[in-house]
Amino acid sequence: MKTKILFTLIIFFSVNILSQTDYYIPRNILKAYEYGTRSFDGKPGANYWQNSSDYKIQASIDPKTRILSGKEVISYYNNSPDTLTEIVIRLYPNISKPSSKRDFNVPEDALTEGVKISSFTFNKNKFDTEDKSIFKLNGTNLRVILKEKIPPSSKSEFEIEWSFEIPKTSYARMGTYDSTSFFIAYWYPQIAVYDDIDGWDYNEYTGYTEMYNDFSNFDVEITVPNGFHIWATGVWQNADEILSDNFLKRYEKAGKSDEVIRIFTLDDLKNPKRYKSNSETHSFRFRAEKVPDFAFGMSDHYLWDAVSYVTPANKRVYIAAAYKESSKDFVDVAYYAKETIKYFSEEMPAVPFPYPSCTVWNGSGGMEYPMIVNNGSAQSKEGTVGVTSHEIAHQYMPFYMGINERKYAFMDEGWAVMLPFDFQERMTEGAMPRERNVYGFEYVAGTEMEMPLIVPSNLLSGFSYRVSAYSRPGLAYDFLRDFLGKEKFLKALHLYMERWNGKHPIPWDFYFSFNEAVGEDLLWYWKPWFFEFGYPDLGIKSYELTDGTLKVEVEKIGIIPVPIKITLMKDAQSVKELYYTADVWKSGNKTFKVTVENIKDVNKIVLGSPKIPDSNRENNEKRIE
Repeated sequence: MKTKILFTLIIFFSVNILSQTDYYIPRNILKAYEYGTRSFDGKPGANYWQNSSDYKIQASIDPKTRILSGKEVISYYNNSPDTLTEIVIRLYPNISKPSSKRDFNVPEDALTEGVKISSFTFNKNKFDTEDKSIFKLNGTNLRVILKEKIPPSSKSEFEIEWSFEIPKTSYARMGTYDSTSFFIAYWYPQIAVYDDIDGWDYNEYTGYTEMYNDFSNFDVEITVPNGFHIWATGVWQNADEILSDNFLKRYEKAGKSDEVIRIFTLDDLKNPKRYKSNSETHSFRFRAEKVPDFAFGMSDHYLWDAVSYVTPANKRVYIAAAYKESSKDFVDVAYYAKETIKYFSEEMPAVPFPYPSCTVWNGSGGMEYPMIVNNGSAQSKEGTVGVTSHEIAHQYMPFYMGINERKYAFMDEGWAVMLPFDFQERMTEGAMPRERNVYGFEYVAGTEMEMPLIVPSNLLSGFSYRVSAYSRPGLAYDFLRDFLGKEKFLKALHLYMERWNGKHPIPWDFYFSFNEAVGEDLLWYWKPWFFEFGYPDLGIKSYELTDGTLKVEVEKIGIIPVPIKITLMKDAQSVKELYYTADVWKSGNKTFKVTVENIKDVNKIVLGSPKIPDSNRENNEKRIE
């Protein structure tokens, strides 16, 4: 009883302290702190838990009919303190059904009948899949009501047989890319997340918002017609059974090489002896441990390059690019991917790449999955480097970190924007990733279409979602690094990542971990950037030039704190530049005064930079009379 009273008092005073500093914590999230699964210092709570699964999947694909058939055994671990009376299964291909809710228009020839479940077994008991009192389908979610409940700290087993038609074209991050090339994602019946915040994740997949998955282990076998190759999440288990000797040697050489090896060249694609077997089909096997999803690409005419890189943790990463002949920029993608992974491992976030492999598969757009990304071809080096580095950044956020990007897309997309900024500028002369994000933010900032970042992503669409997920948080993280300095920033980022990798962090875990690492409450920064309506706007309020001493008063008109850059000009020539990081606004003052001595031959003051957002640049110049 005394322990319970003490715990209640600790929670009461902790909540009071937080309310005094004006952190807004929604009621459903505050319960996690009361139950001890989260803590106000940013650590996982003493009672933190999360569930997981082991997936053993056998699938086959007929490229002519585009039918994928599969059978899976799922071992589900209920580590929660709760007894589960239902299980929620995600049937993502149902997004192709005409009746499903979607955030975008779908070509008529991409519509399908969705997933057909032919068999469903729970703990050896076979269910009638036509029984609507047990199976309750709602879009991409299937709720299965369980007569035999799942107790806490227990293991259950599900066996499911299913099939679906791969859409005739590509959309919603998967589908058909040409007559014999397919990218298969969101494809197997998957148990939804049951967590300490909301219980079951009932959010449907409608296209815009992406992943929130438990960490699971995968053992996957995929059977395709001979002549087709598969690139996938995980480590390929049977290369020696599939590839003929010459190509197996190239594959193995790439796994030890610091230089790119061309495994399948254009001439090789004409070689009928690329594969050992003469049978009509062959089966590829992959294993992946502690990852949130599994995806793969397949084709019978893709070129294949590979290289490897040894991380600071002394682990070698196998890096590949699989692409069609017409994508001329992809000849360099394996190299760009390697340099990206090297940069992430050694510089920013300076965390060794967490997975044993990474493949860039040439489809369209840009979309991430564990250890494989689906990228379109770009018309410029800047575009190719940009999409390659952005999508690979997602291997850290959300995959390594287990982020719920359905609710908090800014916790992964914003980082995928910010982390490669320096790399993108370094790799391509004239690249302007920061400027592009500033422009994207300014266009919407402060309009009624823009929502605070803390508004759940699944409630947003269009410009609201794009700014909330990408440009605003990307800039917020970049300016945070700017005023903390690289050393302190990395210290805080590493603390957050060490605490929460392989778990499910929420925004407050991030804020509180950073506060602890830097030794101060950063609410002055978190609140305007992440919690409030508002926009960035600095202006020159006044200036005074006396006996060679120039005094400039900069006014913060908008609520969002951004850096100050002042350029003193003589006609069109820059004479002197001054720069102050965003923490000049930490005190809460609305103005900041700059004094510059020994001013000569200056006739204009210019405030701002293309790398600093400012919603009204008309008040950023003053002519010195």
